[in-house]
Amino acid sequence: MTTAADIPASFAKPNWFERSEGWLDRKGKGAWIGATVLGLIFFWPVGLALLAYMIWSKKMFTSSCNSHRRAHRMHWKTSGNSAFDAYRMDTLDRLAQEQKDFEEFMNRLRKAKDKAEFDEFLNERDKQNA
Repeated sequence: MTTAADIPASFAKPNWFERSEGWLDRKGKGAWIGATVLGLIFFWPVGLALLAYMIWSKKMFTSSCNSHRRAHRMHWKTSGNSAFDAYRMDTLDRLAQEQKDFEEFMNRLRKAKDKAEFDEFLNERDKQNA
C-alpha cells in the first residue's frame, strides 16, 4: 500500500502559479507577452513582475516557452503499481538527461561554428590590412 509519504513531490497537485505558468506555456510566447502587456496596462507592478519572471526564467530568449516546462517533470498521478512508477521515474530521468546532453551538444556545436566564423573573419581582415 502506498502512503502519502511514499509519493514523490513531483506527483503532487500543482498550485495555482504552476497551473497558470503551464497554461501560458501551452499558449506560447505570445501569451506571455500579452499577459505582461495587460499587466502593465491594468496594474504596472504585475506587468513588471511578469517581465522580470520571463527574463529571469529565460522564457524571453528561448525558441519555445515549452522548453522550460519540459525541463520539469509532468505532474503524474501514481498508478498504484510501485514497480511501474519506479520504471516511469527512471525513464523520465533518463530522457531528461538525454535532452540535457543533447542541448549541451548543440550549444557546443553553435559555439564551434561561431568561433570558426569569427576566426575566418579575422583572417580575412588581416589579409585586407596586409
